[in-house]
Amino acid sequence: MLHIFSMRLFRLFLIVPVVAASLGGCGILRGFQPSVTIERVTPEAYIAQQRGDILTTGKLSDQTMQAIRVTGLDLGACAAPSTDACISALSNSPGISDERRLSALAELWLQYAMSLPQAAAARRDSQNSFTAWMEAARHAYGYLFFTGRSPGERAFEDRQTQVRDWYNYAVQQATTQLFLASSNQYASAAGEGRLTLLFSGWTLHIEMNVRLPENAGLPQELLPASSLNFKGLRSTYRRDGFGAELVAVTRQQPLIASNPPHDAGESLPKMPQRRRSPAWSEMPSPNITVVFRFNAQNLETLLDLHEVTISVHDPLVESELSIYGQRVPLSGNFTAGYGLWLARSGFNRQSLYSLFGGEQGIERPHLYMMQPFDPGRRIILMLHGLASSPEAWVNVANEILGDEVLRENFQIWQVYYPTNIPVAINHASIRRLLRDALANFDPEGNMPASHDLVVLGHSMGGMIARLMVSSADEQLWQWAMTQRHLDPASQDRMRRRLDPVLRFEPFPGVETAIFIAAPHRGTSVAGGRLARWMASFVTLPRAILQSIDEALVPEARAAGSASPTNKRAIPTSIDNLDERDAFVRAAADLPISTHVRYHSVIGRMRAAGPLHASDDGLVPYRSSHLAGAASEKVIVSGHSVQETAEAILEVRRILHENLAARRLHQDR
Repeated sequence: MLHIFSMRLFRLFLIVPVVAASLGGCGILRGFQPSVTIERVTPEAYIAQQRGDILTTGKLSDQTMQAIRVTGLDLGACAAPSTDACISALSNSPGISDERRLSALAELWLQYAMSLPQAAAARRDSQNSFTAWMEAARHAYGYLFFTGRSPGERAFEDRQTQVRDWYNYAVQQATTQLFLASSNQYASAAGEGRLTLLFSGWTLHIEMNVRLPENAGLPQELLPASSLNFKGLRSTYRRDGFGAELVAVTRQQPLIASNPPHDAGESLPKMPQRRRSPAWSEMPSPNITVVFRFNAQNLETLLDLHEVTISVHDPLVESELSIYGQRVPLSGNFTAGYGLWLARSGFNRQSLYSLFGGEQGIERPHLYMMQPFDPGRRIILMLHGLASSPEAWVNVANEILGDEVLRENFQIWQVYYPTNIPVAINHASIRRLLRDALANFDPEGNMPASHDLVVLGHSMGGMIARLMVSSADEQLWQWAMTQRHLDPASQDRMRRRLDPVLRFEPFPGVETAIFIAAPHRGTSVAGGRLARWMASFVTLPRAILQSIDEALVPEARAAGSASPTNKRAIPTSIDNLDERDAFVRAAADLPISTHVRYHSVIGRMRAAGPLHASDDGLVPYRSSHLAGAASEKVIVSGHSVQETAEAILEVRRILHENLAARRLHQDR
């Protein structure tokens, strides 16, 4: 009997698969298979599944796809960006939480906006894409602020990061499109701080919580920071948070120069010949952050609303916002505007024109402020070296801007000066420039920015920085009088002309100085054959020749010369770098203020060998070394040691140490 039962059971097992197969996947077949199977997922696939979305992969995120499945909608139809049928259906589908619905709708609207042809989005009369971007921003905003949980309660969730990114991107796109369509109306917003526009069925209240560079006028461009990638900058520094990161590009170009020749397609703006300009200006491409605030008190009102406040912020000034009583970090980019300014400046060629006295060079120092003057932030004054420009500080300045503590306590000022002019004259001009700028912004001299300045100089800029913190009485007069046999009247005339150049005290307010590869006692290279050959091509500006001709070389005038004297009778900057130069020898012994804490950063080409015999390829250690320095950092590097990571870390260490010492002093 048992045998017969076994045979029947065996036949049943043979028949069932055949019958089940003929039923084509009905429930009987599924009953003989596991309802859930396992597939191995690699870490890469897991991260892509959790965090991939329409911005990163071009496909809807996994959570949005799940929301579509749960509501029973056609997954294929919803994945097609050309229709809004899925958006409408998902908006009205029951049985799904507000968080899930709003986040999915934000991505679907983003998908739809991104699918619109670029040409249509760029046309001034096209408003479809603007509407789509606004809907994406609106639904993302609803998820963030009008659902059961606050942003803080979702702080560690990937979904909130995705939705925040969708909001930021939608705001970025809507803002740039609005700027293209209505830029002529932004002038009143920049001047009055507030403007109301009607566009694509929306009422837009624009609030300018940021001041654009002085006298710059309306921005010529509004560029997404995310669209800019820079070569030559080691890092891009930004702060994650709420809002779209943009660069407001003005046409401000304060250099006193004619337009240098440039390649086709280059973005350097043309300049009028010898255009006069202010002695200082703010960086013409500031970073800004734009936030859309929808004026609603509940979700229902939000979804029906067509009114929004567009607020423009300075990420250097503001780090967070208050939205519905919640503290929200403000996003910010601290590199994009700086990198764009340098990329479009033309400094690389103009600095060479200046060295050789070309028509496209500059003739006097100019002060660039990396941000609008902030009375509460201390000033770091940067001085570049020979044949150089603010480009010398590209990574130094960027790393300071990227350091949150330093960014909050300091503002960067960079001096761009003609490096063909003698060191003594450049020093006097830079002193006057800094004095006038501080007097302009702080006439009473009471603001923190006017005190405890930090001067940072590389190479010849280090020599000038040393003079800024030194005092000179008769020492430089003795140099000026060497080999000049003048009667008392001529001496008096010479003193009246050159006293501001040759007699000075430490610049008031400077507390710290950092000298990098500075040839305080000159270099033998400057006196070599190659340097002398190069110096023969250096031409001083005619204005300089005319202004100091009579004072420096009166004996030539006595000999009958009626025009600017022999150019070589007046030393150039290259002459001043020669270790045998009389001015260098006199300046090297000037006393540094006892109130200034100074530091040295020195390069040496090779690690081997005695330190005292080393050099950086141009400047010997014995010239860069200063007795009495608070610290001295020697780095294996060539002369451009300021570009090395070690030197930048040392500068940051000194600045942090300075802040810590100040806090300790204030606490006592």
